[in-house]
Amino acid sequence: MEAACPAPTAGKFVVVGGGIAGVTCAEQISKILEEFDVEEQPSTMLEHRFPNIKVIESGVKQLKSEDHCIITEDGNQHIYKKLCLCTGAKPKLICEGNPYVLGIRDTDSAQEFQKQLTKAKRIMIIGNGGIALELAYEIEGCEVIWAIKDKAIGNTFFDAGAAEFLTAKLISEKSEAKIAHKRTRYTTEGRKKEARSKSKADNVGSALGPDWHEGLNLKGTKQFSRKIHIETMCEVKKIYPQDEFRILKKKSFTFPGDHKSVTTDTEIWPVYVELTNENIYGCDFIVSATGVTPNVEPFLHGNSFDLGEDGGLKVDDHMHTSLPDVYAAGDICTASWQLSPVWQQMRLWTQARQMGWYAAKCMAAASSGDSIDMDFSFELFAHVTKFFNYKVVLLGKYNAQGLGSDHELMLRCTKGQEYIKVVMQNGRMMGAVLIGETDLEETFENLILNQMNLSSYGEDLLDPNIDIEDYFD
Repeated sequence: MEAACPAPTAGKFVVVGGGIAGVTCAEQISKILEEFDVEEQPSTMLEHRFPNIKVIESGVKQLKSEDHCIITEDGNQHIYKKLCLCTGAKPKLICEGNPYVLGIRDTDSAQEFQKQLTKAKRIMIIGNGGIALELAYEIEGCEVIWAIKDKAIGNTFFDAGAAEFLTAKLISEKSEAKIAHKRTRYTTEGRKKEARSKSKADNVGSALGPDWHEGLNLKGTKQFSRKIHIETMCEVKKIYPQDEFRILKKKSFTFPGDHKSVTTDTEIWPVYVELTNENIYGCDFIVSATGVTPNVEPFLHGNSFDLGEDGGLKVDDHMHTSLPDVYAAGDICTASWQLSPVWQQMRLWTQARQMGWYAAKCMAAASSGDSIDMDFSFELFAHVTKFFNYKVVLLGKYNAQGLGSDHELMLRCTKGQEYIKVVMQNGRMMGAVLIGETDLEETFENLILNQMNLSSYGEDLLDPNIDIEDYFD
């Protein structure tokens, strides 16, 4: 005789996912808005602060959208009136199941990386996004070979000029004090550490915020500060374990540094990587930082979601998916409304938070029959982060995305101090990259939003002797 199913629990709103989008959505639904100022916190903090939130620590096994029901891995059923899916994205690993390939996505994997690094003399980083950039700068006492498929570092964020500005910092000795940060992350402390390490590899925690390496000691075995070599325009061709490499009698290269000619490496490494440019290097392990794919898998079976080209759940301008009463926010979703000409979706921490907040407002409005306007944060793309200890602000179409050849760039660069790039089209500012303490972000944000014709200012717009803020106050 079959065991009877536990009686389903019912929640007016159910949010799936404990990352920044999910937590922000749940907090906002709880109708308490507070200053967002945070450290890592256990999930019970959410329940203490918001008594009307119940946190369920269990993965989702199945979504039965027609029955408005979620089935969790612990066998329980949860009936919802409105559901928001905020399960983020999973790292695209260059090689699944290889013990020498580490992906860095959540706090657990970052700590595992730190543990491996303490024993390492040389590692290889594959990828050119935010995590790869930060790793390349933060790692000390370990040779780093960084393979990127582009001509220059940070291709998602920068043009070649900004990359060159930052590369100078990368190859210089590191001595400056770190910029302090404080933001909140919630964790589920209930799960035991051992259970966590044995749990399925696809049981991915919430994505790392921008300060993920704070508090991690990213030091290898050697005494030098930073030693990095960048291999451009290449990808991984093949990964060889030590024994296979020896049988094939292949040769690997020494670390290409200090203008020495590259010779055959006599050291024996646990793993070898052959790049598409034919170069082969041995290393202790490989960090795969090649981006993410939306984590939609648990929800697709039996549900006919419309998916975007990037594999995300398509959402409209109210964060609603193609299924009734199902919303999505953060990395799992694909923005499929008519986008503002100066906004684009990127799977970033800041956008996950904005989407989670807005999805909650939309769910509440739909539930009470109210209408709601599109949130202002989707009018202008704006992202503030930190690379190589520089403040970095990206605004609008900062890389002239989608503008074709009909645009011009204006630049101002003070080596080691600041890099300012403005994207102009028909006399109007469409985007900007600000690296360093420029104090221009607010002024430029307004100029992009109000689309004022700036033709008459010409090059004066970036003249350091002219206080541009005074012009537009």
